[in-house]
Amino acid sequence: MGELLLIALSAVIINNVVLTYFLGICPFLGVSRRLDMAFGMGAAVTVVMTIAGLLTFLVNKHVLIPLNLSFLQYIVFIFVIASAVQLVELYLRKSFPVLYESFGVFLPMITTNCAILGTCLFIWLKDYTTLSEALVYSVFGGVGFTLAIVIMAGIREELDLADVPRPLRGAAITLFIAAILAMAF
Repeated sequence: MGELLLIALSAVIINNVVLTYFLGICPFLGVSRRLDMAFGMGAAVTVVMTIAGLLTFLVNKHVLIPLNLSFLQYIVFIFVIASAVQLVELYLRKSFPVLYESFGVFLPMITTNCAILGTCLFIWLKDYTTLSEALVYSVFGGVGFTLAIVIMAGIREELDLADVPRPLRGAAITLFIAAILAMAF
């Protein structure tokens, strides 16, 4: 149980996929303008990351490795991630149409979000060999993504009210904040 707690804390704080590995920067910067959108994107990424992490773990362990097809890992992982995104997209379109519309192009971009693919690959690189370890790492990797994007959105909402020097407005201050957050994590 202690090992799973360490995996969870590591995925959220120490080895945060966005702020440590710089994966998933596009949605991190693109959807972090408003807190509600950032939380929705973080939740969607967490769901997709959990589904993709579990499915890729099972496919890799029970199909690719036994059949000596590990060279297909990237292709299979991308297919699984794309399928998971489609399921989440259908669910959001049906259940939360306002949130679905607010995401715009960023929801389909989850398919190409390297944070999700990175998490699926890190499960094997970090030698997590049990389903529970893969599940914990996937879930809390998504929680770490959500934490990072929500913190960024909160800061960016406050910056709308701040007197930011003219040369730093827009993307410049956003990148400075991302750098400071990365150093903090």
